[in-house]
Amino acid sequence: MATGTNIRTYFNGTWHDGDVMVMRAADHGSWLGTTVFDGARFVDGVAPDLEAHLARVNRSAEALMLHPSVSTEEMLAIAWEGLALYPADTPVYIRPMYWGIESGHMGIQPGDGDAGFALCLEEIPMAPPEATVRLTTTRFCRPVIESSVCNAKAGCLYPNNARMLAEARAKGFDNALVADALGNVAETASANVFMVKDGEVFTPVANGTFLSGITRARHIANLRADGVKVHESVLSFDDFRTADEVFLSGNLMKVTPVAEFDGTHYQHGPVTRRARELYWDWAQSGK
Repeated sequence: MATGTNIRTYFNGTWHDGDVMVMRAADHGSWLGTTVFDGARFVDGVAPDLEAHLARVNRSAEALMLHPSVSTEEMLAIAWEGLALYPADTPVYIRPMYWGIESGHMGIQPGDGDAGFALCLEEIPMAPPEATVRLTTTRFCRPVIESSVCNAKAGCLYPNNARMLAEARAKGFDNALVADALGNVAETASANVFMVKDGEVFTPVANGTFLSGITRARHIANLRADGVKVHESVLSFDDFRTADEVFLSGNLMKVTPVAEFDGTHYQHGPVTRRARELYWDWAQSGK
């Protein structure tokens, strides 16, 4: 079942209408989970950081020992060709993806041939600016590079995120604030996280247990250029309980204000609003 509507899929050198079947039963990605993807956004005629997201999917493929078959430049041309099929005011989610086709040593290691490739476009609305989420804790944590491919946006990592979300929803919340293996805050189950205290911004330091997002980096750069102090720090759950504002950062919705963390309530405050304003000002500037 697709997440969005009005789907178009680039596969085998051409664009297709709809949710096209792309993997076979014996593909390595089908039965051993060697899949990677990335996500970018097309909103109001612009696709912020699109090239960076496309470059990252190739790096993710290589982290899973796959052989990416489409250069960033080629992928960029394909994406814009597909986006031209939509009206400029259509909010589109851009998802390039690779999967293993051939099997290598013992059937477990991917083979040496090119990975399968598709690029899927889906119409998915942006959330209203005032939409908020409520967070709770989870017994599940982010993995480490020694046990999982944390340096890739890999499909095989997402069952862990899914059980975090399921636990949070069972407790009556929308999402989970997640720790790394040492018990420090890493991110949420679906996005990077920021907190605000006394007008300064804090975000968990990138320690290899989670993807330090492209949108996360953009917020840090924008806020610092605007004169806001931004700290990448080791943060505890208690730090978040004493914060003035908390917001999530991800490609899908860019900025999502947090209204509550396990009974601690936050304002949808001025720094969160400024982060959103700075992001869209930058996106529309064409820089």
